[in-house]
Amino acid sequence: MSANSLPEGAAVWHSLEVNKALDLLDSNADSGLTSQDIQQRLQQYGPNELEETAGRSAWEILLDQFKNIMLLMLIGVALISGFLDLMRLQSGNLKPGEVPFKDTIAILAIVILNGILGYVQESRAEKALAALKKMTSPLVRVFRDARLVEIAAKELVPGDVMQLEAGMQIAADGRLIEESNLQVRESALTGEAEAVNKQATLKLPEETDLGDRLNIVFQGTEVVQGRAKVLVTNTGMTTELGKIATMLQAVESEPTPLQQRMTQLGNVLVTGSLILVAIVVAGGVIQDGGFKNIQELLEVSLSMAVAVVPEGLPAVITVTLALGTQRMVRQNALIRKLPAVETLGSVTTICSDKTGTLTQNKMVVQSVSTNDKTFRVTGEGYAPIGDFQLDGQKISLEESPEISALSVACAVCNDSVLQKEQGEWAILGDPTEGALLTLAGKAGIEKDQWSSKLTRVAEFPFSSERKRMSVISQVQQVATGEASSRGVDPAIAGFLQSEPYLMFTKGSPELTLGRSTQIHLGNRTAPLTEKQRQKILAENDQMASKGLRVLGFAYKPLAQIPPEGSDEVFEQDLVWLGLVGMLDAPRPEVRLAVQECRDAGIRPVMITGDHQLTARAIATDLGIAQEDNASGVRLLTGQELQRMNDQELEQNVDLVSIYARVSPEHKLRIVQALQRRGRFVAMTGDGVNDAPALKQADIGIAMGITGTDVSKEASDMVLLDDNFATIVSATKEGRVVYTNIRRFIKYILGSNIGEVLTIAAAPLIGLGGVPLTPLQILWMNLVTDGLPALALAVEPPEPDVMKRPPFSPRESIFARGLGSYIIRIGIIFAIITIALMWWAYQHTHAAGYQGDRDAWKTMVFTTLCIAQMGHAIAIRSNNQLTIEMNPFSNIFVLAAVVVTTILQLMLVYVPPLRDFFGTHYLNMQELGVCIGFSALMFVWIEAEKIFLRIMGKKAV
Repeated sequence: MSANSLPEGAAVWHSLEVNKALDLLDSNADSGLTSQDIQQRLQQYGPNELEETAGRSAWEILLDQFKNIMLLMLIGVALISGFLDLMRLQSGNLKPGEVPFKDTIAILAIVILNGILGYVQESRAEKALAALKKMTSPLVRVFRDARLVEIAAKELVPGDVMQLEAGMQIAADGRLIEESNLQVRESALTGEAEAVNKQATLKLPEETDLGDRLNIVFQGTEVVQGRAKVLVTNTGMTTELGKIATMLQAVESEPTPLQQRMTQLGNVLVTGSLILVAIVVAGGVIQDGGFKNIQELLEVSLSMAVAVVPEGLPAVITVTLALGTQRMVRQNALIRKLPAVETLGSVTTICSDKTGTLTQNKMVVQSVSTNDKTFRVTGEGYAPIGDFQLDGQKISLEESPEISALSVACAVCNDSVLQKEQGEWAILGDPTEGALLTLAGKAGIEKDQWSSKLTRVAEFPFSSERKRMSVISQVQQVATGEASSRGVDPAIAGFLQSEPYLMFTKGSPELTLGRSTQIHLGNRTAPLTEKQRQKILAENDQMASKGLRVLGFAYKPLAQIPPEGSDEVFEQDLVWLGLVGMLDAPRPEVRLAVQECRDAGIRPVMITGDHQLTARAIATDLGIAQEDNASGVRLLTGQELQRMNDQELEQNVDLVSIYARVSPEHKLRIVQALQRRGRFVAMTGDGVNDAPALKQADIGIAMGITGTDVSKEASDMVLLDDNFATIVSATKEGRVVYTNIRRFIKYILGSNIGEVLTIAAAPLIGLGGVPLTPLQILWMNLVTDGLPALALAVEPPEPDVMKRPPFSPRESIFARGLGSYIIRIGIIFAIITIALMWWAYQHTHAAGYQGDRDAWKTMVFTTLCIAQMGHAIAIRSNNQLTIEMNPFSNIFVLAAVVVTTILQLMLVYVPPLRDFFGTHYLNMQELGVCIGFSALMFVWIEAEKIFLRIMGKKAV
């Protein structure tokens, strides 16, 4: 078959015989491809590398920052202000000591700073694909022209024959031709932690799941042991890794709720400002009967435009999110993308993996069944501390010697090591075998001691076909008295000395029991009856229904060491010992976290690759599946999900609390289905295949301990402790951050509305000149508003923050009364300030006034600034009176008020600052009047709280 007719896709390679695959790819297992074949196929398939779609360049990202409507308006204001200064400079109309272009320079400086701030947040390029590329091996050994050569991995083509050895990273997908004891670690791709035993001779059904394709190797995985010869079937973007890269690049990043709200805010402010400017200019022209005062009207318009834009808001939001990030890090949640801090507060659904996140990732034996009795085993983790209980009563091992015999089998038929590290018990090896060692330790059986008395001399290793393993030990002399001194029943010693060799077998209960003909009863053996066999199988089913992973144990005395490969002969006529049921125990803190989720209106969902019975047991124990009833679907398996189309999945996704036997690629469909239902989704993941789902989710959460670099780069947040409870803590922090953002937006925009209305009123009521210059407005927006706003950003959480449903992520920034509050408070600000402005103008223009007649403008400036201090103190709570609150619960607000007031007074009383900002000296009477009018703002807000309390309403 020619290269031009090569089949595409990897779906069928695992279902083909080796020779058939070689024929389809026109390759030779011994000599590989020829040089001519290679050139032809390189042209057809291209290099073996992941292709990256073109993204935005750094310059494009920077320029995009200046497309923000508020920044565009400020740029326009700066240019017009500079043009007016240029005209005054040319005509000689500058006042003595006035610095030209200072407003223009100040405004442009703010524009540039805000642009840089946005660029820094957005320019963190997506690195998930770069992490994927790191998983491809740089060099590979292949057979070409009948010679073994080493080439760059990107030169591989379908039909090449690779040679693999332990420690190598696999550079392409391929069909095994031959192998010897090959084990491949595929956890990064499939999520399964254990290395996979590969077999070249298998021919598998076409529908075989990715993780079960034992005759295929995949790009980006690692050879743990053994060696193999592999036919390359897929390269580049057609590999499983390439498909993930395609999905990653197909997922488009949506703006976060905060970014959408800020865009809406900008549109509303700019539109409102332009309308107001048009009204003021039109009113001024009509009032003056022409364009005689057009320059003054333009100056008023410029001041209004500057006043309406909250220049300090982006910086305050960034600092607030950064502070939230720091608090989350202390709770083991690392935020990778700053807006995700606030986004967490909007989460309505948390989809969590089971292993290590909801559970401890530590297998713990919970049940043991021997000789018609089932014992409950107590204790947590790998610590060999616990009891054996029967019907709720602790039993002694002397009463049940079968437990001791079973514990010996658990310790001897085991390849793991239990040890204490830094005060913590830990396992070196397989977690399942670790649980068996812990069980043995609870029975007083220590592996090290028994290894010297039962020396391993041979074994039949575990395989997926056999579903069991056996260890053959030589029995050393054990004195009965010595056994008794260790608390082990003397019957054990006799049981161990019955033959020179003992074979212990563990594995699938059904298969192990099927090879057993006798049963161990205390210090003797007896024929295994059919009734006993049925009872054991029933107990196995009972344990499995509780979600336990069950293993069966048996032994057999041997007179000789069995030869290699004789397992079918010697693993017969076994003596049955019992059943051991274990579970990856739930984390103790997760139950409370799940309940906290439910109280907060957040639905937790479990997604796992584990068996459905295990998944249901854990989910029920934790409260995730408490809604389970006959009226709706609550558990879906991967096979059921696979058969559903997107519409069917969408119809069921709100009813499902548990997804079992789900492969990582199904997660993307689950996330998309939930999002189509309007849910705001947080999704956890750790494998490479999880990356598309993490990127698609509104909040992608990667595992910090078990997670791959690819999953971390695709995520918004990394759990440093892989703990579900940490997600809930971070969600709480997100709600606090959003509440505080709304609080300081109310604070900042309330004063901005007051500034705009005050400036607009000045020409309309016949006062000469503009009360505030653009530079003074920038001072208010950046300093007078900015410092207290930052202090409000660290306001402690309200008691009910996790006792209410999440607010809709699609709600307007002005929702729940925020818009009406801003307008109402802005009008009150304006009324108070306009009244002061009228009085101050009359005062400074009265006959005999000794000061500068423009001092009324400084009084307006000072009143607006100091009124904001009272506003900051009062707005800390929507419902509590200030006198009812602890003033030191947020010491930063008090500090910000004091510092800002001092800075404002310095602008009035320090000559260099007074000259630069264009302010005028105020006497004590004038300052007292400013403070008196400013205090009215605080009084009004407190009066509103009292009114709402009387009316029985609560502000949100």
